[in-house]
Amino acid sequence: MTPSLGAGRVLSLLVSAIGLTRSAAPAGTPLYAVLCLLGGLVPLGSAWCTKVLLDGLSAGGAWAALLPWAAGLAVTGLLSGLLPVASQYLKQRLDRAVAVVSMDRLYRAMGRLTGLARMEDPRFRDKLQLAQQTGRSGPGQLVDDGLGAAQAVVTLSGFFATLLLLNAGMAVVVLVAAVPALLAHLRLSRARARVLWSITPAERREAFYAELLSSLDAAKELRLLGLGDLFRRRMLVELSAAHAVVEGQDRRDARAHGALAGLTAAVAAGGLVWSVWLAASGSSSIGDVAMFVAAVAGVQGALQSLVHCLASAHHSVLLFHHFQEIVAQPPDLPCGAAGVPPLRSGVELRDVWFRYADDQPWVLRGVNLTIPHGQSLALVGLNGAGKSTIVKLLCRFYDPSRGAVLWDGVDLRSMSVDSLRARIGAVFQDYMRYDLTAAENIGLGDVSVMDSRDRVAAAARRAGADDVVSALPRGYDTLLSRMFFDEADRADPETGVLLSGGQWQRLALARAFLRDRRDLMILDEPSSGLDAQAEHEVHASLRRHRAGATSVLVSHRLGAVRDAGVIAVLAGGRVAELGTHDSLIALDGSYARLFRLQASGYDEVVSG
Repeated sequence: MTPSLGAGRVLSLLVSAIGLTRSAAPAGTPLYAVLCLLGGLVPLGSAWCTKVLLDGLSAGGAWAALLPWAAGLAVTGLLSGLLPVASQYLKQRLDRAVAVVSMDRLYRAMGRLTGLARMEDPRFRDKLQLAQQTGRSGPGQLVDDGLGAAQAVVTLSGFFATLLLLNAGMAVVVLVAAVPALLAHLRLSRARARVLWSITPAERREAFYAELLSSLDAAKELRLLGLGDLFRRRMLVELSAAHAVVEGQDRRDARAHGALAGLTAAVAAGGLVWSVWLAASGSSSIGDVAMFVAAVAGVQGALQSLVHCLASAHHSVLLFHHFQEIVAQPPDLPCGAAGVPPLRSGVELRDVWFRYADDQPWVLRGVNLTIPHGQSLALVGLNGAGKSTIVKLLCRFYDPSRGAVLWDGVDLRSMSVDSLRARIGAVFQDYMRYDLTAAENIGLGDVSVMDSRDRVAAAARRAGADDVVSALPRGYDTLLSRMFFDEADRADPETGVLLSGGQWQRLALARAFLRDRRDLMILDEPSSGLDAQAEHEVHASLRRHRAGATSVLVSHRLGAVRDAGVIAVLAGGRVAELGTHDSLIALDGSYARLFRLQASGYDEVVSG
């Protein structure tokens, strides 16, 4: 279903597009408008110059009297050649200027989203994708459609007025023939818009299968499991289904356009015969005949241009509507203005309930936890127990559905999000791999010291990454990607290097260590991609790093959390057990059972 936009909303969007275009190109926009309107007057001027010249020549007029009209015809001919070139050049400049401003506005708006809820909403992501598609050229295209329609109206009005002067009866015939053509074209454009929206799901599925077939991440499984033919067939099914719907609309368009073309040709032929008969009977001049032919062609051409612009504007409005919705969206989380002072007492989760949507089950059910200042809290539990959700709440990617997260007794919702996050360092299980240099991948942990090679190298050493980075072709300046070079560069290893998963994990740790002066450190499965020896080295470094610091450690490997000050065992969205490693082992509950299970697995490996 296409969105239904009223006339008021359409006008508002057009005004917004014009405003955006003018802010991007304050001088170029009015100049482009003038050129477009001038382009609508040129055919009319050319036709009138031709009429006067023909009438003058047939009447044996003097050369001096005809010279201005000949010059006018030459000027309009020159303008008809130059105006499209100048307009196209100016339009391209406007499009580039608009792209800069619109992309800036779009991603500024995205920067106002401090949480994750909207980013995890599929409908919002669909809308964002459309906004990204239209942001570069959509506003300019909408303005271009509006000016194109205005140009067509100028031409249409001029030629219609000319027909009224020449032959009012024929003007009425042309108008009557034009009205059904206009209505039919608008109806067809709306039908095509509905068709394009109706096939969007099929096109998305087709794009999904095409991406799978060309994805490097999926290549191993596709080749090993022989899935290429399956996904290719599914892609072709979706593509064929979309094409079948479009083909049906194409047939309807062809039939309608054929009928309209026949009507147009019949009107033009009848009008031409009539005008020739009038000229032969002495009721009109040769110039009138030429002018009539030009006027009929001008009215019909302007009408087609108007319909095309209106149809394109309809599509542009729908896309620009998505862009405006993203740009105008309010912040997703209420944001207080209070600064966040250094942590003195601790962070507390007080009776925290949370679920990701009202129609989804509770992930957390009345959780009470305290992370004392200068101590470490470990979160353990089975998948889905709520560990990652607590991490998201601590970083304020979400707010609790009930209860509160407190920083030294103050609700996080009353604090500035930026100020809060400036006091938090983290390593996430799904860490980023940036297509940047090794130094930049680490330096992004704290952009204020990104240019300090000593700080970056120190963080790498603490994460055990310095030896890996130093051995790269260009050391810390080595690009960790191969995507920015052409084929000739790919043979040169110095143009870019691809790291292993474990090496990337160490860089992610180094990025976190660069934020070692933060009040709270969150470590979410920080060693998930490492081998046993590397894992031991990393956790030894983390123990030194966490000593005397406030930290939260999430890990499935219970041996890595045994030295935490407090261990919280989550089950069913609640804190099932709480204590030190020794006290929980003595309790002989779920933690002790999981610990013995993992220990027995290692014993079996060693004994085997």
